[in-house]
Amino acid sequence: MDSLAPGLLVASPTMTCPFFGRTVVLMVDHGEEGSFGFVVNKSGELPLDQVMSDLGYPLPAPTEADVMLGGPVSPEIGWVVYDPRTSEHVPEDIVEVNEGLAVTASLSMLQAISDSRGPSAHLLALGYSGWSPGQLDDELREGSWIPIDADPGLIFDVAMEDRWTAALRTMGIDPARMVSRRAMA
Repeated sequence: MDSLAPGLLVASPTMTCPFFGRTVVLMVDHGEEGSFGFVVNKSGELPLDQVMSDLGYPLPAPTEADVMLGGPVSPEIGWVVYDPRTSEHVPEDIVEVNEGLAVTASLSMLQAISDSRGPSAHLLALGYSGWSPGQLDDELREGSWIPIDADPGLIFDVAMEDRWTAALRTMGIDPARMVSRRAMA
């Protein structure tokens, strides 16, 4: 299977997995050794303002944003998903996904955000999503995921609760018109 990274994986409307149902995953790496990415539309129900303040990096302006649940792997580790074109600060340990998307676990990025030197387009995710070699390819063959292009606008300009539907609509899919196999049985 061709590499899915960089790209977005959109959970199929028929996916019933409790964690990944109705998610959009930013794929950072996909290869022979496995796959790695971040869910970008699942709230951890933790206010970003509070988390940043608790970490000692208060935000320069209040926000309504929540911290995202990036995935079930290592939920104690925070990652900043951001648009590097909107940042003065460039940490040393950055993973560039594409021209408009990058990720880092650097505390210097949290400091830069707090000091208004960081990216204006960003989100904080706890944990990541990982797949063992071949696992994601199997899930794709089963129809669990729909791959689409990685679009920073879908992540940063669309409300978190609307990202899944917006991502499906880029492929001409209206989830409201989908019927699951369970409903037909």
